[in-house]
Amino acid sequence: MIIALYIVAAVVMAVGSIYLAWHYRDFRKFLAGAFFVSSGILFYLYLADVSVPLLGTSFVETPQISGDRSIVHFILFLLCLYFGFVRKLEA
Repeated sequence: MIIALYIVAAVVMAVGSIYLAWHYRDFRKFLAGAFFVSSGILFYLYLADVSVPLLGTSFVETPQISGDRSIVHFILFLLCLYFGFVRKLEA
């Protein structure tokens, strides 16, 4: 049951974030900062070789998964940085 709630919450948050990022430049700026911090923390967990348990389940996020996620979050940071700060959209 917890896994289903995690999946539903992830889908709702992803759809909401994509909608807001598509329509509002300031939200892309916010996401750039959030992805930068997230990628740094995930990379630290990878370097420190720390496993992170998923709350309410028996699943554990390994350091390798944290390292892979840090790369994805850094790429998302670069995209949000470009579209939020660098590129000027024609209106």
